[in-house]
Amino acid sequence: MYRNIIFDLYGTLIDIRTDEYSLDFWRRAVQVFAMNGASFSPGELRSSYEKYVRRLSIRQRLKHPTYRWLDIDLLGVFKRLYRDKGIDADELLLRDTAHRFREDSTEFIRLYDGVIELLEGLRDAGKKIYLLSNAQESFTVPEMDELGILPYFDGIMISSEEGVSKPQLQFFERLLSKYSLDPQECLMVGNDQNADMLGARRAGIDGLYIHQEISPEVNDESEIQARWKIMDGDVRKILPIILEVK
Repeated sequence: MYRNIIFDLYGTLIDIRTDEYSLDFWRRAVQVFAMNGASFSPGELRSSYEKYVRRLSIRQRLKHPTYRWLDIDLLGVFKRLYRDKGIDADELLLRDTAHRFREDSTEFIRLYDGVIELLEGLRDAGKKIYLLSNAQESFTVPEMDELGILPYFDGIMISSEEGVSKPQLQFFERLLSKYSLDPQECLMVGNDQNADMLGARRAGIDGLYIHQEISPEVNDESEIQARWKIMDGDVRKILPIILEVK
């Protein structure tokens, strides 16, 4: 019986489309910094942003040379962008910038149909609910709060805070260790056959794969290493599967 259900977030519980590449986005992003006294042109902001992402990524790689899948915290990038303009940004300013930056890049965001019913059903059945997400904490927690799902989670672990991401084994192991979870009592639910399913399998955790429109392309369904597969994206099918396991 699975006592602990570990969810991926984007593409599993939340449907989202973002655009961080268009010139229109960077024109909007310029206004976010300008409001706080940091003047950039769109090209300058994008170039500096990408420069600091690369630098922090290299620093993280040097810190963990044996890890393949790593992550950085974009708050550190925003701090360096403000510093370039002579502004010592505090935590409040950095988080406000992150919120506006994300908002400007988001084309739409919503819960998949059936998510609330799924989480409530798991809670009513006495299951513990955890999040293991490759994401930015400064984006993710506010979005979970705004969409009304934050209170359902008994524990949250996000790659930007840990500096490591799925499918790196150590990311899964940190979640198990932090919340004293037995992998044999856990089920990983996610939409990525590599990050979620392969990563979970390496950690000794069973997987339930759900294919969504934004899932990485699957050439052969048989290659997905999961105990269960939902290929039509219907979140409402997840709860009956979990509750039927004895």
